[in-house]
Amino acid sequence: MKRTNRSSKGLVNTEELGRAIRRRREELGLSLRDVAAKTSVSASTLSRIENGTGKPDADNIARLTAWLDVPMERILSGRDPQSAEESKAVVYYPQEPTPEIVEAHLRADRNLTPETAAALSELFRVAYTQFSKGSDKGSRKRR
Repeated sequence: MKRTNRSSKGLVNTEELGRAIRRRREELGLSLRDVAAKTSVSASTLSRIENGTGKPDADNIARLTAWLDVPMERILSGRDPQSAEESKAVVYYPQEPTPEIVEAHLRADRNLTPETAAALSELFRVAYTQFSKGSDKGSRKRR
């Protein structure tokens, strides 16, 4: 049954924005107050966005996408992942981290449930972090 969530028809993909904020915040070990201080977006607004109940205004979207280093177009897609409409191309930008690009592709894959796409994305993120050039653990030579 299709959800009748008002935000699913909007232009702002608050689910994706909330996930991105929480993920980046946890990666950096920051509290909501820390992020609020860095972005000039209140901690209560950040909490609502992370929980999927907040609707950020244009100024807050601009501040948050700048802090996330994510193109605003990624958040303003308005794409409903539950819809069966024709598949849209996944757009990525050169400055985006590879795990973000992979996550976008996995979410767009019609053969994967949202839960499976999220799980695969997290697996890739962990593996990428472990084996990327900046990681000491991933510096072993492969044969």
